[in-house]
Amino acid sequence: MKNLIYGVHAVKEAILSGKTIDKIILQKGNSEVYSEIKYLSRKSHIPIQEIPAVALDKLCYQRNHQGVAAYLSPIEYQPVEEIVTRTYEHGETPLLILLDGVTDVRNMGAIARSAECMGVHALILPQTGSARINQDAFKTSAGAFHYLPVCKEENLKKTILILKSMGITILACTEKTTKNIQQLDLTTPVCWVLGDEGKGISSAILKLCDDKASVPMFGQIESLNVSVATGIVLYETQRQRNS
Repeated sequence: MKNLIYGVHAVKEAILSGKTIDKIILQKGNSEVYSEIKYLSRKSHIPIQEIPAVALDKLCYQRNHQGVAAYLSPIEYQPVEEIVTRTYEHGETPLLILLDGVTDVRNMGAIARSAECMGVHALILPQTGSARINQDAFKTSAGAFHYLPVCKEENLKKTILILKSMGITILACTEKTTKNIQQLDLTTPVCWVLGDEGKGISSAILKLCDDKASVPMFGQIESLNVSVATGIVLYETQRQRNS
């Protein structure tokens, strides 16, 4: 894989040089070899995952990984506050998407494609518990990740509070309401929150949302794929803003 590096020295230098790293993979064990990698990773707020040796061997195609590997991000993440400030300065009304627990890379790519087409100013992801933006995600996005600003945040709850302080309304797209998206005023600065179609938006994040609404449906199936739901809420937002 193009974005996978391995070996103690290679991973250490990637961290020290400021490369954008999605995740550090360590072989399970308490070897002192990993202590510096762990320290540097935590200092740089890079997620760490420990896996068995056989799994790491397979991941690195049996090459000499020395028990350490890392996924380099194919994109550079941007600070959400700077994006919002820049959007206001350009006289535009912010439109953001925040994903809570979306782990399927193809859904991630499809969401990015809809977001870019619908004029979203930024896609906000959690630092952990989210699909990686890898080659599959890039392919599904049809190149949208080349144009769509992406923010990776360590604490989504803190990020939501910051967005609120900047005048942005936080809206949850969820089935847990009788209100539908057409009943909301979407002409103001908005951040849509969407969760995985299996677990949905976490209760902690849902409590922080200013309002919640569902997508009107008329068939027998109870829920939509999250990427489809994203496209619908974004279309309704732009329909209201441009009507």
